[in-house]
Amino acid sequence: MIVIAGPCVIEDKGTVFEVARAVKELQSLYPEHTFIFKASFDKANRSSLDSFRGPGLERGLEVLKEVKEELGLPVTTDIHEPWQAEKVAEVADVIQIPAFLCRQTDLLVAAAGTGKTVNIKKGQFMAPWDMENAVEKVRRSGGREVWVTERGTTFGYNNLVVDFRSIPVMEEFADKVVFDATHSVQRPGGLGRASGGDRRFVPYLARAAVAVGADGLFFETHPNPDKALSDGPNMVPLNGFRELIGKLIKLKSCVGELFDGEGEDIQNR
Repeated sequence: MIVIAGPCVIEDKGTVFEVARAVKELQSLYPEHTFIFKASFDKANRSSLDSFRGPGLERGLEVLKEVKEELGLPVTTDIHEPWQAEKVAEVADVIQIPAFLCRQTDLLVAAAGTGKTVNIKKGQFMAPWDMENAVEKVRRSGGREVWVTERGTTFGYNNLVVDFRSIPVMEEFADKVVFDATHSVQRPGGLGRASGGDRRFVPYLARAAVAVGADGLFFETHPNPDKALSDGPNMVPLNGFRELIGKLIKLKSCVGELFDGEGEDIQNR
């Protein structure tokens, strides 16, 4: 299983390394699984002009490079403009495309050109089968491996809902399908000048995604989510993250033993 985890945004070096060390410990405990550290150098789509965005490209990549070199963790971060792709590829092992930008052709082409794995987050406004066009843009532009991340679909105002059919649907054309358990409980713009969320439901949705057969899970986690500078309401408290991951890995093992290939079997009957 792939586990992508980290704080929403690079707030300060201390917080980044506290979370990264926790991810490293999980990697040591479960070496058969892939753990990737994630943090954004810039949150370009914050609700308010006054919201914290991050340290910027140069300083952000310096911090991510330190995490990678000191802890031996692969890292990922998102890009918002095509010119950022080449610079980010010097550090990141996986380049993430934000959900709001999943159809931006120039951005996808630039990410593909780096030769890195590209993880496209499915837009809240997208049907899962329509993500095949985004994947094709990357592949036809030279992308070698393309992941797609499910993060919920707009359901009325300030709410998201997850259709778990999207995971097997997108597995038909993506190399890996990841489930974003924390952004799926987000309430976009739900606090007026910021997004809300309800982290209570993260474990439930994560378990469902594992049961359905997701290849990976994505979490934002923080030592003190209520004090986090971005996405706090939907983030998992760091002190409970290790236990959560342990349970999900056990579930993954059970699901693999019981249901591997079941979808194909049913389809061929």
